[in-house]
Amino acid sequence: MKLFNLTKKDIRTSNTGENGEDVKLLSLTARRVFPYATECKNTQQYKSLYHVFKTTNKRNNKEPLLVVKMNRKEPLAVISLEHFFELIQRND
Repeated sequence: MKLFNLTKKDIRTSNTGENGEDVKLLSLTARRVFPYATECKNTQQYKSLYHVFKTTNKRNNKEPLLVVKMNRKEPLAVISLEHFFELIQRND
């Protein structure tokens, strides 16, 4: 991941049906630069977003991040509004 200066040894994705986060941060450096519990879903049903986000909430003391995508649409990142405001405040 060029954005965070990580290598393939720092991260991996989960296999289908594997429990836990969809993006596994293996190295201490990866966990430090990307402190999110990440779930990835391809769904057409908006009501399921809240359910999935709730189950992702605060895993292992990391902020939850839900990535969603609909057919022929760009992927979206979902974070809590509170965390969004914290991010904005940090950049002031």
